Amino acid sequence: MSIFNSLTTAVSGINAQSTAFTNLSNNIANSQTVGYKADTTAFQDFVAGAGTTSGSFAQGVANSVAAVTVQHVNSQGTASSSTDGLAMSISGNGLFNVSKPSESTQYYTRNGEFYEDKSGYLINTSGYYLDGYMVNSKTGALDTTKLTQINVANVAFRPTQTTTITAAGTLSSSNYSTPITTTVHDGGYDQDKTTNDQTDITMTWGTPTASTDSNGNAITTSTLTISPQSSSGGVGYSDNGYSGPTYTVTFDSSGTIKSITDSAGKNVSSTLSGASATIPINVTYPNGTTQSVSIDLGTIGGTGGMTYSTTATVAPALSNDTVLSGTYQSAEIESDGSVMAVFDNGDTQLIGKVALSNFANVNGLLSQDGQAYTATASSGSAKTGLVGNNATGSLKVGYVESSTTDLTSDLSALIVAQEAYTANTKIVTTADQLLQTTIAMKQ
Repeated sequence: MSIFNSLTTAVSGINAQSTAFTNLSNNIANSQTVGYKADTTAFQDFVAGAGTTSGSFAQGVANSVAAVTVQHVNSQGTASSSTDGLAMSISGNGLFNVSKPSESTQYYTRNGEFYEDKSGYLINTSGYYLDGYMVNSKTGALDTTKLTQINVANVAFRPTQTTTITAAGTLSSSNYSTPITTTVHDGGYDQDKTTNDQTDITMTWGTPTASTDSNGNAITTSTLTISPQSSSGGVGYSDNGYSGPTYTVTFDSSGTIKSITDSAGKNVSSTLSGASATIPINVTYPNGTTQSVSIDLGTIGGTGGMTYSTTATVAPALSNDTVLSGTYQSAEIESDGSVMAVFDNGDTQLIGKVALSNFANVNGLLSQDGQAYTATASSGSAKTGLVGNNATGSLKVGYVESSTTDLTSDLSALIVAQEAYTANTKIVTTADQLLQTTIAMKQ
């Protein structure tokens, strides 16, 4: 082995330890960087003449060494509490889908320290915008067909889904004939045509008729017609298994509800005292959606809801539990990745959902500025879906993932790298002395 080859070997060792020193320095510098994944350094040797049939060829020829940086994107950092309510930490293999406003490139990151910028976008501390699935503004349904930069600015309140229609008041022979109407909603919101998500339900009472039951007790009966009655796919309601749309409501001698039967004489609700006096119907909306709604007439034997009296003059009223309006206040994220709008009436509504991605070889991603990565042939294509899909793991809201830098280990490795670097420089100085000695032989 020549002295010059020894110099070459020593220089490769110096370069390799310089790479190790660079990686360690980067790890230590990013020990407090959210979502940072510490790298390690692996060394590999190169043998001159490797692959030849004769081992004697390599004798006297120097080997060399090279350093390889190894990524550990799959390393799990500790979840640390954050003062930002929109911050998220992933427990598992998933990565957030992020992008930049002026680029079409899809990036991935574990930096979940997101906050709302002045335009309503969720952006992390490295300047990447959070991508996910947004609610369709026309249908109110979550659109999982494409990733979109999540925006939570100026969210419109969607009238909440109607679950109960309430009829209240006192029926009499002088106020029964006026139909009463309420507008019900399916919980969607078509911004182009809001009437697609709503329809009117009307109740009309028939003439109260006094009689006696089989036991000789005084009763009053009145027919109740609910309209419009619809065929399949039409606007209005279907009878939910009962022979509607006309029902018979029977009041006892005290004016409280005794029973409700359909047109076939079947009891629609229990006749036990205190039982709920409700009529279940299915409402079909102009957009084709159908939902169950309960018409609440009060309780059997109760004085609330609907009653009967011979002297009442004010017509009964009809209302429902839909909340029609609300002022947007803020956004919050739930553990399943749901991005919710919070309104001043206490209601919350879905804006969108966080999407997570996973890769066949997550350590094959290409590192970018700001704790971000891009896909490569080595990593494979992204498998993107909702939180928990594709083995992406779970979210912890209000937390961020700490750097995976191990300061104790890296500082120890820094000492080793320093000594190895020094040892290689000793080879250089020794080789120099040998060369000086050789040159001096001719003098």
